[in-house]
Amino acid sequence: MEREQGDLVVLTDENGDEHEFELVDVFDVDGREYAVLASTEDEDDEEAIVLRVEKDGEGNDQLVDIEDDDEWEKVAARWDEILEDEASLEWDDEDEDEEDEDEDEEDGEDLEEEDEEEDEEDEDEEDEGDEDDVRGPRRRR
Repeated sequence: MEREQGDLVVLTDENGDEHEFELVDVFDVDGREYAVLASTEDEDDEEAIVLRVEKDGEGNDQLVDIEDDDEWEKVAARWDEILEDEASLEWDDEDEDEEDEDEDEEDGEDLEEEDEEEDEEDEDEEDEGDEDDVRGPRRRR
């Protein structure tokens, strides 16, 4: 299927009414391609529909209902796996973000400690008052 996620698809129901859907995903099961669509008309409807992608006589993509129960079970199971994989990836990303934040906080604490140590060393050097020992530019106060 040559469409990308987010593309809009218009389907005509058995009454001839057109309905707009967003392409959520396309995946393969047993060498066949399936499209997952979500309604753009009913935002409260969180369920997606899954249709098989076939080529018509002219080579154009055609979305077809899945009527075979065994095929449907395989396709539904695969879609559930995809959703679980995505959910675990999102959790992993959140965990990594939290770890990065923790590391940043720790790095910030380390930098603060180093700055305090450097300030103490600078104060010690200033107290010594040895003007012949030039170690670098000093700030005018």
